Amino acid sequence: MSIDAERLPKLLHAIDDGEHTSEVVVISTCNRTEVYLVAERFHGAYQEVRDFFADLTFLPPEQFADSLYVHYDEQAIRHLFEVAAGLDSAVPGEHEVLGQVRTAWETAMAEGTSRRNLNLLFRHALEVGKRARSETAIAQSVTSVSQAAVVLAERRLGSLDGRAALLVGAGSMGRAVAAFLIDAGVESLVLANRTVEAARDVLDTVLDDTDSSLPCDAVSLDDVEAHLGAVDLVITATGAGSAVIRAEQVEASLTDRRAPLLVVDIGVPRDVEPSVADLDGVELLDMQTVAALTEASLAERRREVTAVRVIVDDELQRFAAVSNAREVDPVVTALRQRADDLRVGELTRHASRLAGLDAEQRASVEHLTRSLVAKLLHDPTVRLKDAAGSSRGDRLAESIRDLFDLPDDARGDAGADPLDPDRLD
Repeated sequence: MSIDAERLPKLLHAIDDGEHTSEVVVISTCNRTEVYLVAERFHGAYQEVRDFFADLTFLPPEQFADSLYVHYDEQAIRHLFEVAAGLDSAVPGEHEVLGQVRTAWETAMAEGTSRRNLNLLFRHALEVGKRARSETAIAQSVTSVSQAAVVLAERRLGSLDGRAALLVGAGSMGRAVAAFLIDAGVESLVLANRTVEAARDVLDTVLDDTDSSLPCDAVSLDDVEAHLGAVDLVITATGAGSAVIRAEQVEASLTDRRAPLLVVDIGVPRDVEPSVADLDGVELLDMQTVAALTEASLAERRREVTAVRVIVDDELQRFAAVSNAREVDPVVTALRQRADDLRVGELTRHASRLAGLDAEQRASVEHLTRSLVAKLLHDPTVRLKDAAGSSRGDRLAESIRDLFDLPDDARGDAGADPLDPDRLD
């Protein structure tokens, strides 16, 4: 079910072109593939997404339909907020997921599939994620799957001081693992990747960021087998669709080994063939193991979950207020502008009759006409704002647009504001 970055733009358009879908963002991380969309018809949109997964996996829907979950309206919003806050991750509060949510949204914006509604939603989700991490301890201690993998390796090996490590994968996860390995004190690091240039760029960046002079080497995936026999630890974190380390490769490296080999596979789908775990002298930890074996160290984080849920509840209310205001404010503004234009037009049309008024009298007429317009529009404005966010509010807003022939921009545009990187970093 996972979707790599190269295929994502095409797949976004495949969903967005559906009859019952008007906006879409797809988040595909190490343990989730989720489709967020604006549905014109619920059941029709669900059918389109189910068919999308069938086309993606070449599987009949009945083979995976029971594994799909669906949320709509407030529950969909809550779920995204919890994902961004790290409540729905294998490691609560992990940092990578917030960046992955942002990248998914930015990709959808660049492709034009995230527009008015989803732009507002995802901007707010990023703010929820930031607030959860700054106001609680949900992101303290083990902060990510990447760090959890290194922490597990330290526990299994006793220490990483003086250890030789092989890291497979130079994506965002691999970059994070490399930094944690260097901080943990490995003696040497080999980074293998499909393209050696990308691996070298990651090593150069991480070494600069950590101010380290650690001996490092960048190699291609074809060279992995040659390095397996010389390392104590292998961590894999690729986005490959199939295993990049096979059992026979690992078995061939065991001939001259004096110490056990620890392999930590945090790739989804798996990077390492599961049968590697059956080899003598090898211990294999996968993503499920990462989640299961970090229970004790995550106890403090889990104590923060309640506090984060309070933030999510608070932000749900704030989002409802903001989105409702986004719906009615343009209508109210346009209505008041139309009324004031009529008021000014009438004063201008009767200017000759008012020519004999002195300044004080003119001010009185101005005040009187403004007050009359304000009083006339007060009750409709209050009723419209009170009904905002409901089907009745939608009907009232549409009626006002039609009755007063308000311009199209009175419908608002929740996605008009540009993404502000400084505010969201």
